Amino acid sequence: MKKTLLILSLALAFVACKDSKKGVKDGYNDTTEVAEAPKKEGVKLYTLDGGTVQVNKLEVFSQDTTYQGQSKTFADAFYIIEHPNGRMLWDAGLAEGLVGQEPFSTPDGVFKVSRKDSVMSQLKSLNLTPEDFDFIALSHTHFDHTGSASKFADATWLVQASEYDFITSEEQKKGDNYPPISQLKNVEKLNGDYDVFGDGTVVIKSMPGHTPGHQALFLKLENAGNVLLTGDLYHFQENRDNKGIPSFNYDVEATLKSMELFEAFAKENNAAVYIQHSADDFNRLPKYPKYLD
Repeated sequence: MKKTLLILSLALAFVACKDSKKGVKDGYNDTTEVAEAPKKEGVKLYTLDGGTVQVNKLEVFSQDTTYQGQSKTFADAFYIIEHPNGRMLWDAGLAEGLVGQEPFSTPDGVFKVSRKDSVMSQLKSLNLTPEDFDFIALSHTHFDHTGSASKFADATWLVQASEYDFITSEEQKKGDNYPPISQLKNVEKLNGDYDVFGDGTVVIKSMPGHTPGHQALFLKLENAGNVLLTGDLYHFQENRDNKGIPSFNYDVEATLKSMELFEAFAKENNAAVYIQHSADDFNRLPKYPKYLD
């Protein structure tokens, strides 16, 4: 599986208003117009298309033969999180080089990957450029989550220290998972959960196991309620139901512990869970320029 990931990664080189109101002052009607303080908009979640992953040998997403002979099509979403005090990109999809190309299949036939639209095209529809982003945070540094990352070099990269140390190790630098994040020089290393804007509405949750510093994302939305984006803690619903762990996970025991913590947190906060690679979950989210709020 690690050989497959290496081969694949080698080949894929975001108004204030005034209201007039009447009040009572010292027993008299006061008709003076009072300008209300600007009302801050809440957090918004935009879902963008980072490509498609056709898995022809689903058994690689288990430690045993649970999915032997099965196949499944994965979405590869990435997201924009709009906050009154800033903007963050969560994950970055497949390699941009796939756009406009025929789907690429790995020699062993496990994966076929494709990407129809670039990050620049999708940002343009929102009147945004990479320079408009304060932060970039990746659930982890596998190739299908880092494809457009290098375009956000001016943003601050929020990354678990363990993930940073792993991907920047001399061994990883020799491979091809490193280049997509090599341009991210403004680094803020995290050690556990991190409240991005300091108000509890956008919180990075440390969920190691899939990779050393894998992380999920918790959002408090005004209308939609609490939301959790899984990263690759799970890849599809059956995977979540059965606590299925891919054969290529970095640490099985750490993954199981993260799953326990994740489910307890989701239940405690009554959070809607969106599995990022689930085509069903991708399809039930509004797509840009629409958003969840």
